[in-house]
Amino acid sequence: MANTPEPNSEDPFSGIPFLGDIAKAMSGQGPINWDAARQFALLGATGGEQEPNVDPASRMALEALVPIARMHVGDLTGADLSTTDVVTCSRSQWAADTLDSYRPLFTDLATALSGATGVDEDATDPMAQMMAGLSKMMAPAMLGMAVGSMTGDLAQRCFGVHDLPIPRTDQRLKLIGANIDAFAAQWEIPLDEVRLWVLAHEFAGQAVLSSPNFATPLSAMVRQYVAAFRPDPDAVIEKLGGLDPTSGDPMEAIQQTLGDPAILLGAVSSEEQREMEPRLDAAVAAVVGFTDWIVDAVSVRVVGGSALRIAEAVRRQRVEQSPSDVFVHRLLGIRLDEEQVHSGKQFVQGVVDRVGDDAAIAMLLSGNDRCPTPSEIAAPGLWIARVSES
Repeated sequence: MANTPEPNSEDPFSGIPFLGDIAKAMSGQGPINWDAARQFALLGATGGEQEPNVDPASRMALEALVPIARMHVGDLTGADLSTTDVVTCSRSQWAADTLDSYRPLFTDLATALSGATGVDEDATDPMAQMMAGLSKMMAPAMLGMAVGSMTGDLAQRCFGVHDLPIPRTDQRLKLIGANIDAFAAQWEIPLDEVRLWVLAHEFAGQAVLSSPNFATPLSAMVRQYVAAFRPDPDAVIEKLGGLDPTSGDPMEAIQQTLGDPAILLGAVSSEEQREMEPRLDAAVAAVVGFTDWIVDAVSVRVVGGSALRIAEAVRRQRVEQSPSDVFVHRLLGIRLDEEQVHSGKQFVQGVVDRVGDDAAIAMLLSGNDRCPTPSEIAAPGLWIARVSES
């Protein structure tokens, strides 16, 4: 009879050859499984179907409009956008690039969660030890699936990189031509007018998020937020303990429970994050409100009568929450609901009303440490008083 390996405290699966092999294979994957993230991002972006190449006619039509949008946003804001390239890509390409761009954020998130096993690792009970090891082994794959699914879902809806107001190190504007075309068809708006509006939005977002006034503090706050997760090791167990095995299919209930990201996400919120949320909300609101104000001013010039109609259609799409919106809020702390958008627009308009267009743009884009506080978002005069003294 073959000898069965003795289990050891370092690897609870060493006594079970099959599970031990899996544990060894997964032990070197780091805090997040990037292969799983990429696979789920591509699956979400394409819906599991063959994706056509970018339509050359759509790409050339967008490129022909780039100089118009670049010139008008640059003239209004004074931002140098001459070196900002525009790339038309497929949904899967956009998803893959977005994963790469946000890799530092997702790595910070995974590192913060890497100590969470869901079970007491110091327990002496063999079954408890095995569950602790299983949870620790599966965490990188689960996180990979979570961030990949979020990114893939975003690729189904986003127009470009500035739909999500998080600074990227890659300064290229990557547009999803298929989403722009589908949006124009859905709302029965001339396609070139929608393309111009989207380009104006992307260049406006670039002008705002290339300013150190917003880019540096916003990046720091988001990274601080994702690094502040403090998992509750009993949350998943409590949720599983509440299942009713006599109601319906018990295996299906367990799968739904473990597949619900809200369980993982609800288990990891911390007091530090709750204290940060008002400041992060204020910064995001200012970025979104200022970007929208620039787009409104530019699109009236270049789009004409359809500008307000496009803005309203985009607003309606924004407030229809999808699974990716929930993930973005809970994973990254970025809230983009109607209340947030409204407060940002009210803040920027309040600044403009008090000091005028040119002075407002200069005050918002120049300087450092000028992100509004939660109280300043609701009272633009307080913000103007503070930054005027600096």
